[in-house]
Amino acid sequence: MNIQKTGYHGLYFPDLGISLDGYHPEAEVVFVSHAHADHMPRNRKARAITTHPTLDFMDCRGFTGSGEPLAFGESFENNYCRVSFYPAGHILGSAMIYIESDSGTLLYTGDYRTPPSPATEGFEAPKTADILITEATFALPIYKWKSHEELTHEIHSFATESLNDGYTPIFLAYNLGKAQELMHILAPLGHPVMIHGAGFKLCDVYEKYGIGLGNYSVYDRDTCEGNILIAPSSAMANGFASNVSKKRTAYCSGWAANESRRTQLTVDKMIPISDHLDFFELIRFCKQLSPKMVFITHTPNPAVVEHYLSKEGIENSFLHLEADPED
Repeated sequence: MNIQKTGYHGLYFPDLGISLDGYHPEAEVVFVSHAHADHMPRNRKARAITTHPTLDFMDCRGFTGSGEPLAFGESFENNYCRVSFYPAGHILGSAMIYIESDSGTLLYTGDYRTPPSPATEGFEAPKTADILITEATFALPIYKWKSHEELTHEIHSFATESLNDGYTPIFLAYNLGKAQELMHILAPLGHPVMIHGAGFKLCDVYEKYGIGLGNYSVYDRDTCEGNILIAPSSAMANGFASNVSKKRTAYCSGWAANESRRTQLTVDKMIPISDHLDFFELIRFCKQLSPKMVFITHTPNPAVVEHYLSKEGIENSFLHLEADPED
């Protein structure tokens, strides 16, 4: 199967007339795995097929091409292949893209998480695929995630202890996916949440598809003290909650599992909650799918994954695509 790169992160399949997560002028259509900026096609001429929530997010984030929704369980067919989506568990609407053609079967994961984020449609995969193209954002054995139950307890404890001590808790998280997952986790506490404006405009899509986000409003500098606050890390440099004298800050990312990040950040708590699967789930999934070939993408550390997959007798190679910044 002929696979070519298109742009920083996209793939083009000239024999099939399609591209994935990146516009190509000769492709009939581009399939979009999810609505993080590094996976959305930037060309306004793009004919994009994706899930309903992803299309809604893309509209919110300024996509100007032609969008067509494809539900999980449905398929798209042209003269060369059939394409269907499997829920990826990364953010709401995220999909793994499964391609069936005369050349065999291929699964492109996009970004994925198993066990899935509780603020998604879950995770499901085909039983097997001849070729697996998988991200490996957290491609070292130091990345092994805690259970959802442990993370929920950690998040609840940070919020309630801060509030009980008279501090305003701030959770630092990306505007799409992680922010809403935190809101979904915090919702049972019943305490009011304020979210940064860039994330706030995306929350309606979660509510539309039945993901409860609790008692929330858009961030207001004058009244934010005493609320639970959620914002991207970049907002802190722009004066977010700078008028609040008593605050505690938690950095929420898979990168929080790396202790070197603690020295780079001025925060009170590191919570290693990720939108991606950890190293051990990656290896397990590759073994489960039993592909003839694995292409590893989105990682600064391909050698470790290649070593472990080779030990399992799984042929593999590194396909250089830019690492995902949104975790």
